[in-house]
Amino acid sequence: MESRTFSRYSWIDFAFSVVGVCTFLLDWGSDLWLAKEFYCRGDFLWFGVLVGLLVLSSIVVQMFSWFWFQYDKELPAFSGEATRAGSVFCGNRVKLFCLLHVLQLGFLCRHISAIRQGFRVWWRKEEGSEYAIYLTHDLSMLRLIETFCESAPQLILMIYVMLRTNKARTVQFVSVAASTTSIAWMVVDYHRSLRSFLPDKAKQQWGSSLMYFLWNLLLIGPRVAALALFSSVLPDFIALHFLLLWLVFVLWVWQQRTNFMDSAGGEWLYRATVGLIWYFSWFNVAEGRTLGRSIIYHSFITVDVVVLLATWWGYRDRVQTKAYGLALLIALPLTYLLGLLFKALYYCCFHPKLFRPLEREPRLQEDLPGSDVAFRDFSTQDGAPASQLCNQRMACQAANFYTNSLHGSSAASQIKHRELPQSYLSVGTRAFVEKS
Repeated sequence: MESRTFSRYSWIDFAFSVVGVCTFLLDWGSDLWLAKEFYCRGDFLWFGVLVGLLVLSSIVVQMFSWFWFQYDKELPAFSGEATRAGSVFCGNRVKLFCLLHVLQLGFLCRHISAIRQGFRVWWRKEEGSEYAIYLTHDLSMLRLIETFCESAPQLILMIYVMLRTNKARTVQFVSVAASTTSIAWMVVDYHRSLRSFLPDKAKQQWGSSLMYFLWNLLLIGPRVAALALFSSVLPDFIALHFLLLWLVFVLWVWQQRTNFMDSAGGEWLYRATVGLIWYFSWFNVAEGRTLGRSIIYHSFITVDVVVLLATWWGYRDRVQTKAYGLALLIALPLTYLLGLLFKALYYCCFHPKLFRPLEREPRLQEDLPGSDVAFRDFSTQDGAPASQLCNQRMACQAANFYTNSLHGSSAASQIKHRELPQSYLSVGTRAFVEKS
């Protein structure tokens, strides 16, 4: 059977890159505007918290970007001018790229590089589609990290400020809208990036992305609101609450033996970041049946949300919250349950599943008759050999996301038999593939 390949870079990919950088700049612009408002009004505590969130988020994202640059520049596919890698990753100018990351401009540089390379491929019909696709995959993961490191905590801060002051300024509404938009766009973009590793990307329906967006919004919204309500009555305990849960989540990630990065330091950075993301939302990071992990996670978060809301209800200002207190107490748990229902509906009706028997002997995987979904061969241009450049980081994330519903094994088992030159796989990826 003819092997499937990745779709070429399209105008939709270019549009997502442009909207992504516009959302990023809008979010940062609103953050700076809000920081200026806090400073001018003398709210130095809130100003310090906001700036701290911005700096911490930027440092984490720049570290991931720099780690990936260090890994990728060693790949044969990125060496030499013939591959046109210089137009994407500043070529061999490592010191320049390092300086950009120190100045917190590495993430923005990646956005600009993706748009520049995408414009060449889509508009000018030049070669380099694989590099443009590679960049978009990395950016989707970096946006995921940036959103939950900065946009989600900032959203809690904004709601907290409005609850404490019992009023809202225009800039606060703008900041809340920008953070919400950033989270929503990240969800759709990340989902679309994972779907690109499936052979039916061209047939992908917007209903799947819409349903994925809805259940995430309905789960993340009540979670953020509950944390903001709790912090409005016990602001000194929200940091302790985060640290305790974050430590639990990091230990859980470590117990799952993730192998996403190519170095020990990078892997612990990844695990710490996943622990932060799990504080707000769930996503799978290791192979195997995800249903059990998801049930454990959502049961834990449901209990935590109930405890947060009960604490807020007991300590709230009854006069100030009389107009909306009871409505929030009822609406937030119901919204979270509705999100769980939408998630179950998504996985039943919209989520691709891998129905294929386990293989007893290693061989090149082929699409079997009757199989719903298979993973693409790791080539990035139509008709190209399987040795073309592929973003193995996101490929492994997709393999963890699209699990085999019959046997409970990850789709990573289909990755390990791909006939890829080992030189194209980074150290961490080779370990991940061999382990599976």
